[in-house]
Amino acid sequence: MNTLLLDTANNLPTSRTPVWLMRQAGRILPEYRKVRETAKDFKNLVKTPELAAEVTIQPVDILGVDAAIIFSDILVIPEAMGLNYEMEENRGPVFPKRIASTADLSSLHIAEAEELQYVLDAIKLTKKELNGKVPLIGFAGAPWTIFSYMIEGKGSKTFSQAKKMLYTQPAFSHQLLEMITQSTIHYLKGQIKAGADTVQIFDSWAGILSPDQYAEFSLKYISKICDALGNDVPKIVFAKGAFFARPEMNSINCNVVGLDWNMGIAESRALLPNKVLQGNLDPCALYGSLDDVRRETKKMIDAFGSHKHIANLGHGLYPDIEVDKVKCFIDTVKEYSATKR
Repeated sequence: MNTLLLDTANNLPTSRTPVWLMRQAGRILPEYRKVRETAKDFKNLVKTPELAAEVTIQPVDILGVDAAIIFSDILVIPEAMGLNYEMEENRGPVFPKRIASTADLSSLHIAEAEELQYVLDAIKLTKKELNGKVPLIGFAGAPWTIFSYMIEGKGSKTFSQAKKMLYTQPAFSHQLLEMITQSTIHYLKGQIKAGADTVQIFDSWAGILSPDQYAEFSLKYISKICDALGNDVPKIVFAKGAFFARPEMNSINCNVVGLDWNMGIAESRALLPNKVLQGNLDPCALYGSLDDVRRETKKMIDAFGSHKHIANLGHGLYPDIEVDKVKCFIDTVKEYSATKR
């Protein structure tokens, strides 16, 4: 197996920097779009293990990344808890019913891993088809991010309804966050048992909270998940926009902290000396010419220097980024980082 990512996460010596990308399985690839047409809709693609496995493996074969990440969605957790979601084209996720009060909690339950068997089956199938080529990353959304969608009922620029709950109904908020946390622990343990070699927790809406609220309503629950998972596989935490929480993240029980492109690399190295760092090229840098992509990628590699590093973007790939620019980023990481060892 190409163990570069796992070795780096475990702070072991490597011949070069490993590289993968958030949203690497997706609309930038014509091969993905073809499978998506076959599946008819996004949720059907997520819930069909054979198709999910196929699109998970595509970037490994086409782009040459050092890890696969299982094709799924963070909102499978609220659905397993009893709150169905729909994925509307060009609009994103929508919940026909949202959680608005303590009374609504009676319609929810703490989900077991088996209620997401289709994801576990996709992991098992992907592992079999990868046949040791690269590690497989499992993932889940952080409780605060999942909470935000369950309260708001859809995406939002401000998530003001979700934040309102933290101020006006803190006890209710903690109750729902704890239910999401326990469901996520079951789910990630199930993914690891099914064969995930490492797991990432995505806190997509971390940056809309104040530092105090983030500590109370998000990081506490992420830390609880990391503790519950033990040390069987490396754990990655990516909290977009939570630049203020980096000192606290240095102390939680995870191996790797993902950086977005607004988190300065030198400052992050100083604030997170105990962690392997992941990231953090601005996805928009891949709109430049091939020479621009090479230059920006080398600049990133130089900035991380001797600090243990997994190369990635500071957020997911955008669907209109050209495949050759993505391949250029990956190839530059591989070639240039090898010269720095």
